[in-house]
Amino acid sequence: MSRRALLSVSDKSNLVDFAKQLKDLDFEIVSTGGTKKALEDAGVEVTGVEEVTGFPEMLDGRVKTLHPKIHAGILAKRDDPDHMKQLKDAGITPIDLVAVNLYPFKQTIEKPETTQAEAIEQIDIGGPSMLRAAAKNFAGVLTVVDPADYQPVINALKDHSDDADFRKHLAAKVFRHTAAYDALISNYLTDEEFPEKLTLTYEKQQSLRYGENSHQKAAFYRKALPSKLSIIPNQLHGKELSYNNIKDANAALNMVAEFDQPTVIAMKHMNPCGVGVADTIEKAWDEAYESDPMSIFGGIIAVNREIDAATAEKMHKIFLEIVIAPSYTDEAFEILAKKKNIRLLKADLSHRDEPDRFEEITVSGGMLIQESDHEIDQIPDFKVVTKVQPTEQQLKALQFGQHVVKHVKSNAVVVTTDTKTLGVGMGQPNRIDSAKIAIQKAMPKDSYENAIMASDAFFPMDDCVEYAAKHDIKAIIQPGGSIKDKDSIAMADKFGIAMVMTGVRHFRH
Repeated sequence: MSRRALLSVSDKSNLVDFAKQLKDLDFEIVSTGGTKKALEDAGVEVTGVEEVTGFPEMLDGRVKTLHPKIHAGILAKRDDPDHMKQLKDAGITPIDLVAVNLYPFKQTIEKPETTQAEAIEQIDIGGPSMLRAAAKNFAGVLTVVDPADYQPVINALKDHSDDADFRKHLAAKVFRHTAAYDALISNYLTDEEFPEKLTLTYEKQQSLRYGENSHQKAAFYRKALPSKLSIIPNQLHGKELSYNNIKDANAALNMVAEFDQPTVIAMKHMNPCGVGVADTIEKAWDEAYESDPMSIFGGIIAVNREIDAATAEKMHKIFLEIVIAPSYTDEAFEILAKKKNIRLLKADLSHRDEPDRFEEITVSGGMLIQESDHEIDQIPDFKVVTKVQPTEQQLKALQFGQHVVKHVKSNAVVVTTDTKTLGVGMGQPNRIDSAKIAIQKAMPKDSYENAIMASDAFFPMDDCVEYAAKHDIKAIIQPGGSIKDKDSIAMADKFGIAMVMTGVRHFRH
């Protein structure tokens, strides 16, 4: 007995071959608009949907499949005699397979020139209705939303393996697809910062070998509309990125995007271990490397300029997990790619001023969402609170320190010059321990005499200032805001330290 399939697709990939194989399996093909024309042009016999409904398409195609002869044919329970009698009495033929993919709403809103009116025209109504109806009735209807499933469906029909589990699998895929589609639309139309319901949608990018540890399964999903500042699409060389690689690379990329001068970031475990700025990317590499030659081993490197051969030669001398750059000269790429496992990524930094506005962090039973910390502390906004004024070089170093410390896990204290980090202290339960770590790592370095100290949050006591003073730190930057700010200021004055306050905290838990 002949079966009926309804095909109505925006993405016509492999459509004709799928339809021909359905015809070979004795399916009648019902179709609409552009899909019908594409099949007819390929010589496939097609019944127009208007022939089924007895009603022409109207409102510029907005109404064509929203009709009882379509939806009753999809929704009727095949094992319910009353349902089947109602179909027969109404002269409705059951629809046994629905292959639909939706208007390209996502592709439309990705174009910067798209108007709201144009976007709204790409909101599909009939497609989701047919898909949801078919998926609800998966016991009797095969539902296909992804062209990648055309051949598996044909194979299942041929060998009669289109059982309940197979149909349920396809139905679940439909509901995931329509939920993501609706989420894109609702987010596009939403003006509220924090609406009463928040629906996010992600697309699977890849399965990962494991998560943070080898016994943890993991996968990488990206936002359906990913940030323009992204590491996702452009791996040029090396092994697949791991779970931890992706987290570190993302942190490094977001950090390097903040700097205007040629800059090199060395990242380990979501914290910078070396940051250098200079007039050239090679000199910036030297500064970053000298910051911590031990910790940079096995690190993730992000740079904001093209990598040249001279820089690549220096990078090649040590083991690095990942290098991220806007581009590589041919010679530089050839040098770095000699190591087969190093991951070489290309990142478009032209969108550095368009980072994600919000960031999400999952917690048990929920999610936290906040505005991303894009606040940049500028020298004109610094408030000098001590008797000693910072020098011009110290001001540059203080601003550099602020750029770095906001990317370090709290409690965060860094010691820097105006061109590189000297010591990084992070993640301690009290600020004085972070200060001690940063200063002790910085002290052996030749450039320590030009050192400043930056803190991501206020000093709750004056002990950090005293420790810094006794170790020859000459300038400090911190947000202020403690009830004991006066004690810290007095301690700085006692030792002749210049201290500025920004009024902006940069915690990164």
